[in-house]
Amino acid sequence: MIKNLVIVESPAKAKTIEGYLGKDFVVKSSFGHVRDLPKDNNAIDIQNGFKPTYVVNPDKREVISQLKKLAKEAEIVWLASDEDREGEAISWHLSEALNLNEAKTRRIVFREITKNAILNAIENPRTIDTNLVNAQQARRVLDRLVGFELSPVLWKKIKTGLSAGRVQSVAVRVVVEREREIERHKAVSSYKVVAQLEAGGKRLEAELNTRFKTQAEAEDFLQRCIGASYSIESLEKKPTKRTPAPPFTTSTLQQEASRKLSFSVAQTMTVAQRLYEAGKISYMRTDSVNLSQDAMTAAAAEISRTFGENYVKTRQYKTKSKSAQEAHESIRPTDFAAIQVSSDRNEQRLYDLIRKRAIASQMADAEIEKTTVSIIISGQPEKLIATGEVIRFEGFLKVYTESTDDEEIADDDVKGMLPPLQEGKSLNLQRLQATERYSRPAPRYTEASLVKKLEEMGIGRPSTYAPTISTIQKRGYVEKDNREGKERPYNVLTLENDQISTQKKTEMAGAEKAKLFPTDIAMVVTDFLVSHFESVIDYSFTARVEEEFDEIAAGKKQWDKMLDTFYSSFHQTIETSASVERSSVSGARELGVDPVSGMKVIAKLGRFGPYVQLGEEVEGTDAKPVYASLRKGTFIESITLEQALELFKLPRIVGEYEGKDMKAAIGRFGPYIQHNSKFYSLPKDLDPLLVTEPEAVALIEAKRKADAEKMIKTFPENPEVTVLNGRFGPYICVGKKNVKIPKGQEPAELTLEQCLALAEATPDKPARGGFKKKAAPAADAPAAKKTPAKKTAAKKSTGTTKTAAAKKSTTTKKKAS
Repeated sequence: MIKNLVIVESPAKAKTIEGYLGKDFVVKSSFGHVRDLPKDNNAIDIQNGFKPTYVVNPDKREVISQLKKLAKEAEIVWLASDEDREGEAISWHLSEALNLNEAKTRRIVFREITKNAILNAIENPRTIDTNLVNAQQARRVLDRLVGFELSPVLWKKIKTGLSAGRVQSVAVRVVVEREREIERHKAVSSYKVVAQLEAGGKRLEAELNTRFKTQAEAEDFLQRCIGASYSIESLEKKPTKRTPAPPFTTSTLQQEASRKLSFSVAQTMTVAQRLYEAGKISYMRTDSVNLSQDAMTAAAAEISRTFGENYVKTRQYKTKSKSAQEAHESIRPTDFAAIQVSSDRNEQRLYDLIRKRAIASQMADAEIEKTTVSIIISGQPEKLIATGEVIRFEGFLKVYTESTDDEEIADDDVKGMLPPLQEGKSLNLQRLQATERYSRPAPRYTEASLVKKLEEMGIGRPSTYAPTISTIQKRGYVEKDNREGKERPYNVLTLENDQISTQKKTEMAGAEKAKLFPTDIAMVVTDFLVSHFESVIDYSFTARVEEEFDEIAAGKKQWDKMLDTFYSSFHQTIETSASVERSSVSGARELGVDPVSGMKVIAKLGRFGPYVQLGEEVEGTDAKPVYASLRKGTFIESITLEQALELFKLPRIVGEYEGKDMKAAIGRFGPYIQHNSKFYSLPKDLDPLLVTEPEAVALIEAKRKADAEKMIKTFPENPEVTVLNGRFGPYICVGKKNVKIPKGQEPAELTLEQCLALAEATPDKPARGGFKKKAAPAADAPAAKKTPAKKTAAKKSTGTTKTAAAKKSTTTKKKAS
């Protein structure tokens, strides 16, 4: 007989909690959600108050069976899932799926997995909060309604397999609009003037208080400064204080981990989850910056012990978000004195970030003296300004400094110290330099800065940021990528020793690292949704829906009435969209006419992505269009005729190797070299239009060498079995199954029989995702034939003329259910 059964979401959490409770408690895991809406159209009874039907997830049937057995034996069942909407829903679903007796069921919550927190929760149980459950159900049902009714519209009007979502489509819109803002930006140049001066043997750098629009104006200024003298007009010293940032919320942790640790949003949440389940930090899904009184006291004690009493200043931060629950806490360490908590490098790095931020929030302000120096130039109205800062008392800066998303150094960053200066003192000019600088567009979003933007707009909640960012990338709407900049010339004018010189230099402009770029399909889908489903993709509407979920959670609104208000207008819009012509939303653009052939050039969105088409089919003739895939970073809405015509030069014969042609082309997965029916991806620094024969040969030989080093052993009697070197060490490959090699076994000595036996003993991994692959729509860009993965998606026919025949592939279009 079991006295107490405690059910949590994860095995790691169960293991930690089991260590704190005595022998009278058995702790088991539900492995996350156990029930969900079925994947068909019968999940929601719209006519009867949007009543959902839930089914036990197939992979949880065995878990439920085991938990049912244990629950029947237990005197008390403690539901200990997380303290948020999703956690409350998990407890409710467990109660329903296990048919728990309310009299012997307790709901307990805690914000950290420590002995005191667990025992305190056991002493203060409650019942399941139906308001929180209803808020989660409302979100789940509304998202299902949007996805199930809107996605098929996209399949019919644009492309099969697309998806839409209440939050994901808005996030995509944000990225698309930023990309268009960047495209519209016209860089304007101006001249920034910086002087290097000498003061008492020390160097002083000062900037002119104005910028010049043209080179002529900058040169005129330098001319006027020949023979001029420089002196300090005024010195202004101003004491300032800097206050520490509050402890982390989910979004600020994601942002700072991205900036300081280069973590993706998903990686941050995965690592934080492990730290939470190990009992090292408080719950990591929160929008509150609050610290409990116990946490503040513990932080103050650690600060006093490490740095001294004068470094302590306890603060209670107020959360700006209206939806934040102040009873909840920010993310903080469970033990402020614990410094080393994990042997895992990433866990320790993230913990250090969380601990330092939380401790700094309870430390004294930094005291800084800011000095501004005004320098006059004899006979000229313009002045030079130099600034510097001196830290008089470090305060929280001894522990932590917050980063910024700004790509230029922030104005309020601590600047260097100035040399000893006094008013009226003369300065010697070493060099006066006017450098041409260009205006920059708003930066593209990183994962973290997109989370920040969504939070500012009131879209999404702590539990949805990471899944949303992952979803829009998995669905092919957004790509996280590095892009090389373009070389741009700029001028530098220098006045030195009363002589003016001019230099032309170059810089790489527009280089991007780990930024989010929308795809063509994102632009087409966003335009369609904005035109026909403005209410769903409207920023204020999406934020208002989140507020309504909060009202349901607080018991101020009925969830079925909220859904009815939304659905009545949404469904009407779905029915109206049926009259929209597919051709009107394809994003196709006629670019112009090829001056050589006289045929039209059109940019379109096809089955495998964006492409350009030269010519059109003419009945009764052999004339066929020619196709070419767009290059990465080029969009249908902005590609020019000249850029399109360049694409038709591919595929091109680069040269010959081993008696066979090497062909350069662009395919579905980017540029490649084809040789002897094999495909070799071109690296970013090689252009398919410019790659040379020696470069192509070197690429092929390097790939062959890498493949040879990967192969440890083959078996001629069974080619499907190989022993390979992988990223994580040697392994056996049997068909499509990868098999781990036991410790102590020499990979090169394995026999075929041993390999097959190991493969037989290794269970097949279950399929992931659970989504059936939809049949492809009729191809918008006819492909020459099915090609290997690296081959071009919109294959251009090869031949002596641009109207050479290209075979047309046909596929059946699956009706949206």
